[in-house]
Amino acid sequence: MKRTSLGALAMAVAALSLQGCGGDDDDEERLPQLSAATGASLSGTCASLASRLATLADTTITATSEVAAGTLSVAGTPVAAHCLVTGRMFERTSSVDGQSYAIGFEMRLPLAWNGRFFYQANGGIDGNVVTATGGGGGGPLTNALQQGFAVISSDAGHSGAMGPAFGIDPQARLDYGYQAVGKLTPMAKSVIQTAYGKGPDRSYIGGCSNGGRHTMVAMARYADQYDGFLAGAPGFNLPKAAIANIFGAQRYASVATDPADLSTAFTATERTTVANAVLAKCDALDGTTDGLVQDVEACRTAFSLAADVPTCTGARDGSCLSAEQKTAIAPIFSGATTSTGTSFYASFPYDAGIASNGIPFWEFLAPLLLDSGGVGIIWKVPPEPVASFNGPDFALGLDIDQALAGVNATDATYTESAMSFMTPPNPTDLSALKRRGAKVMVYHGVSDPIFSVDDTKAWYDGLRSANGGDAGNFARFYRVPGMAHCSGGPATDQFDMLTPLVAWVEQGQVPQGVTASARGAGNAGGVNAEVPSAWAADRTRPLCPYPQVARYKGSGSIELAENFGCQ
Repeated sequence: MKRTSLGALAMAVAALSLQGCGGDDDDEERLPQLSAATGASLSGTCASLASRLATLADTTITATSEVAAGTLSVAGTPVAAHCLVTGRMFERTSSVDGQSYAIGFEMRLPLAWNGRFFYQANGGIDGNVVTATGGGGGGPLTNALQQGFAVISSDAGHSGAMGPAFGIDPQARLDYGYQAVGKLTPMAKSVIQTAYGKGPDRSYIGGCSNGGRHTMVAMARYADQYDGFLAGAPGFNLPKAAIANIFGAQRYASVATDPADLSTAFTATERTTVANAVLAKCDALDGTTDGLVQDVEACRTAFSLAADVPTCTGARDGSCLSAEQKTAIAPIFSGATTSTGTSFYASFPYDAGIASNGIPFWEFLAPLLLDSGGVGIIWKVPPEPVASFNGPDFALGLDIDQALAGVNATDATYTESAMSFMTPPNPTDLSALKRRGAKVMVYHGVSDPIFSVDDTKAWYDGLRSANGGDAGNFARFYRVPGMAHCSGGPATDQFDMLTPLVAWVEQGQVPQGVTASARGAGNAGGVNAEVPSAWAADRTRPLCPYPQVARYKGSGSIELAENFGCQ
């Protein structure tokens, strides 16, 4: 009886703490509290694990080996000893393109396990089995493996050596989109059961970019399989985002002084001029001038590209933009449209990170070299011929309306459209996840040039609307001012969101502001060269749950998070 009473008291306290964050109190009280994971030790030796896993269905274990403590390290901290398991699932030869396919994977199993499983969703177009460590968000600070999770990483069903050509095979498309997660998850849990004598008590999935997309898709499709979801810069509308990036490239091409180099349309000096103009209008809106635009919403009305950036009266010299440049660039930020002016992807906010080092790749090269292959081969129905495909020519000559039709099309061979297999079905209906007590944390750089933070904001606003105006009792969204795609930019981009996610899922501790730091000189996790010289090398800021904004309290060092509050 005493144990029951204490449990009831803990639930009541958790409910009251949730009520303090706003929302539907009755709904919050009904959300179940999941129990905490308990650890275990690896059963037997790592070497013997291969034979014990031989009966896994549709799976070939290729190797097992013990990795000594300190072989891997994160942010200067060594990772403990663990067992590395590699393998393949569903090996086959395609009847469409004749190529060999399999879902390659690796799992890292700590000798001293914390009872948790982490699915590491990878970025780009997948295709490579990267080291299964499981990130915690932003610049490297900690990861799941370091914290004692069992972690899996995969190539999502195809070899990176193929490039986008795997899109010719319809099953490879589906594995990349969502089915690899569905196939790997039960297999991984079986491996854990065999390795430790029990399955995972709690399961988590996370990643950034395409990994964030995988996580968003899993929220909708595999809500029963995971207890915590950590999505960074989630390109959950990836086909549309890629077409929007090509839309931008076509506009840059119209004002590029060198047709072979789109960066001449908007040079580094010109981007710095725009960044400085944004800061002049928006930096102080959060109560202090510190090189960061915290109040993103206020900046939308405070800054105008047309009025606040000088218009060149003569030759371009970096201190101004020509009228033609402004005409070409403005639609990229206001949001890509069809030929009839209908918006099909989100706007991008103006932010100080517009001058960051990642912009040239994502805005001037990716549309020609990456997005073109995705739009033309991986997602289009029917796909473009691989042998004669030319990415830059395809992108710069692309009919945007036809491209949108292509990613929504199906035929007898490709029976599921890209917008079906790449995106989460009903993304704002996370009722299944919510009802079972699972939790979601999402972060996104305000200066992300490829996946718009406004797209994620629109999703979260929809999620709030679907939950009586407040989804904060099970899902939280954090914008990172200045941060580019997943990390970098003039930002405090080093933070750990995995630890607060676990505390929320397993202990009911609702996350508030997450402390982020700059990666200046001497940072153990790797220096971010874009940290402004005027900042302290270890500047900190709270990342606030949207719609809250980090505002200066009026006194104290502007280098310290403690002097800012989420309001």
